[in-house]
Amino acid sequence: MQITLKRVVVTGLGTVNPLGNDLPTFYQNLRQGQSGAGPITKFDASHFKAQFACEVKNFDVLQYMDKKESRKMDSFCHYALAATDECIRDSGLNLDTVDKNRVGVILASGMGGMQAFEDDVLNYAQTRPVPRYSPFFVPRVITDIAPGHISIKYGFRGINFTTVSACASSTNAIADAFTYLRLGRANIIITGGAEAAITQSGVGGFTAMKAMSERNDSPTTASRPFDRDRDGFVIGEGAGVLMLETLEHALARGAKIYAEVVGCGFAADAYHLTGTHPEGLGAQLAMRDALDDARMQPSEVDYLNVHATSTPMGDISEAKAVAAVFAGHLDKLAISATKSMTGHLLGAAGAIEAIASILAIRHSFIPPTINFAHLDEQISPALRITPNHAVDQPVNVAMSNTFGFGGHIAVSMFKKFGE
Repeated sequence: MQITLKRVVVTGLGTVNPLGNDLPTFYQNLRQGQSGAGPITKFDASHFKAQFACEVKNFDVLQYMDKKESRKMDSFCHYALAATDECIRDSGLNLDTVDKNRVGVILASGMGGMQAFEDDVLNYAQTRPVPRYSPFFVPRVITDIAPGHISIKYGFRGINFTTVSACASSTNAIADAFTYLRLGRANIIITGGAEAAITQSGVGGFTAMKAMSERNDSPTTASRPFDRDRDGFVIGEGAGVLMLETLEHALARGAKIYAEVVGCGFAADAYHLTGTHPEGLGAQLAMRDALDDARMQPSEVDYLNVHATSTPMGDISEAKAVAAVFAGHLDKLAISATKSMTGHLLGAAGAIEAIASILAIRHSFIPPTINFAHLDEQISPALRITPNHAVDQPVNVAMSNTFGFGGHIAVSMFKKFGE
């Protein structure tokens, strides 16, 4: 029996991230090339090698829930619920008439409730041998809890789970939502990712791996993908939430449509626990897989939002992969690394960068790669990296890359909607 796949579109967006606590602010600062980096305020980082991060700023959780409810959750759930609130409002969805049995939630996190875990373990260390743990310890910590909170708040009884694939997590969530929708298993799926890993263990762990920048004297210039003077990534936090919907359902309710989801690709580097393949073989496979899924040629892609974390080896391997996949078309492919502004949101990175890619389509611009001064000599100068300032140009098709520790690679593709 032949299955006819449904078309899937993006009908709502919401975000809380280092560049803004709502979509309009994020768009404005993304376009202006603002850095979200600054000294860490969440704890005393004076003894850490990296003392700065891309924190969410001026976020008031009490705008979204009461204090009692907020205490049941870690910050990553606070961000997820805030971004979901904006996404649903942005979509114009009527919660009173929608069939909630056909609305799902697939929302990712790579790390889960790290601050909640730290708080209770440190409390136990100070009070032992008496085990004094919060009764909400487990539901605050577990990585899958954000979709649960969202479904409970809105009464969404459809597909509900979390994807975990390190820094590819939210791209995998988007891909799963896309797949279930085009198979007709739901009408709407709330998807994306949330992360809140700017904690003592998060910063300490990544600096111990020598993965993070230590440019403490200049945080705003520390994330510098593809630049010869880069020395590691800058950790970020926040949430990005997208409403994906079957085209027929979106048209029936008269929804505005940001873009169409046209393909996703997957691969494993099968190479190293934390490092990418030197030639970017997994990245090549995943990008080609996404193109095949979208039934498109490399020449049809206008914009690529690269994973590019600003690590010495990772940026080189991805650049090689891009050069291989888009050989002969690099002069037409605009490239940018928005982590230069947002920092690396780990499991939420794919969602934030998908939103950036959709905004590029919607507003006909290429976000900049800030802090770009001197191209690493190991990276091909044929790559059309957008340096320091946004560029106005039409974007019909956008691709977004995400890579995770363990070799997980996921790619999403979006297209300007046309019936």
